[in-house]
This record gives sequence, structure tokens and C-alpha cells, in this order.
Amino acid sequence: MTRREKLLAAIRNNPKGVRFADACRAAELIGFVRAGGRGSHTVFAMKGEPVILNFQNRGGELPPYQARQLIEMIDKYGG
Repeated sequence: MTRREKLLAAIRNNPKGVRFADACRAAELIGFVRAGGRGSHTVFAMKGEPVILNFQNRGGELPPYQARQLIEMIDKYGG
């Protein structure tokens, strides 16, 4: 299992404990590009995808609902 596969599997298996840095890396691995953000928020977008990923850094972790949104995009684009 590659590091990419391990990261994506870890996010899928525990959406309540996803680290902010891991979420950002995973978004980039599946083709999203950082499109801005302000303060504790970071926005990722993909050309041709109407959904944007807006991540909030809460003490180094991602809120669970944002992790679930990321998992939906992983299922759609990342396998």
C-alpha cells in the first residue's frame, strides 16, 4: 500500500480525526488546487467541479462534516 493509499484510507476510516494538514494534502492528491482562504479557512477548487472544499483548521483538525465532504470527493476522483 502506497503512502497516498494509506492517507486516503485513514481519512475514510476516521472522519472525526482528520488532521488539517492531511486533508489539504489529500485534496491536492486527488486534483484540487488551493484557491485561497482567509484566517483559519483554506479553500480548494478543481476546474470543472462545481463543489469547492472549504477546510477550517480547528486546533489542527478538520470538522467531521468537512471530512465527509472530502471523502465524497475522494470517492469521486481518488479511488
